[in-house]
Amino acid sequence: MTKLKSSHRQSLRIPGQIYLWLAILIFGASSAVTRKITEIGAQNFIGGSNPISLCNVLFVGNLCALIVLTAIYWREWNKAALKQVSASNWFNLTIVTILSGALAPGLIFQALALTQVNNVVLVGRLEPPLILALSVWLLKERVNLWEVVGAIAAFVGVILTIALQPPENAMMMNVGGFHIGIGELLAAVGGVALAVSTIISKKQLSQIPAGIYSIFRTALGTLIFFGSALVLYGSDHFMNAFSPFLWRWMFVYGVVIVVVGQSFWIRGLRACSVSMASLASSFTPIIGILAAYLILGEVPSSAQYIGGSVILFGIFLSQVGILRQSSPKQEKQTIENKIGFKGI
Repeated sequence: MTKLKSSHRQSLRIPGQIYLWLAILIFGASSAVTRKITEIGAQNFIGGSNPISLCNVLFVGNLCALIVLTAIYWREWNKAALKQVSASNWFNLTIVTILSGALAPGLIFQALALTQVNNVVLVGRLEPPLILALSVWLLKERVNLWEVVGAIAAFVGVILTIALQPPENAMMMNVGGFHIGIGELLAAVGGVALAVSTIISKKQLSQIPAGIYSIFRTALGTLIFFGSALVLYGSDHFMNAFSPFLWRWMFVYGVVIVVVGQSFWIRGLRACSVSMASLASSFTPIIGILAAYLILGEVPSSAQYIGGSVILFGIFLSQVGILRQSSPKQEKQTIENKIGFKGI
């Protein structure tokens, strides 16, 4: 009877790829959803300011997510589990939190305030090629030629998206004779921070329970962001942080995008190969551009069409490389001991 129940549970188990694709769907639409929520706030000023500013979205959204994460994972914060986390693990977890929980989200949210959502989405594709390169260099992972060429094509697509932006854009800066959008530059730096944090997570944080990781990352990341914003902008920047109007929207944002998205991503990563995770992540720009069009009515520019087309070509080449993998052992390889976490 016990065997029959176990067999029934296994038959109902959702494949890891499903979790990965659901997470990518959420992450891909997150930028457009974030911009839309701030636009709703701009139509409902409180005290002469937008209660759903980008800073409030990140700060209060993470607080709401922390409440939900604590309710879900509080049992994992016990003496036995915490004793298994070494001092070096706490140090590496802190570095990952600074990079993916505070620095990268702050840069990406600031980029959303300075440029189109499509630009942020496309430039953010700098992350997968960097992860692949760093995985080969630091984790000694083996990839085939198709994946390498695909990653290079995606990288070139990102560069084209940045370089072909119209010079009349008001938020541009001159770097070595090239006009680069400040928003695009911030998005690129955010992508680098996420890539580095993913590699550290894969190499050093594989044994940390998801609940401990998620709660610590969200709590410390929120504190670091809040402290940094206070120093840079002053306390007036958060004067509407406890508005009921803001919190109603942020509970939806925090639960769906932060908690559900991150939980699906972690669960999917534990059951899938590195290549499958990288492939799924590479489809984020398609979802992001569609979401920007459907939710915000943003029509891609010529620079976005050119850069996006090259990125999609890189995705195609990477997929060919994955399909050509002939070793069953490689296909079944999981990253349970090399897990990376998606930053939001």
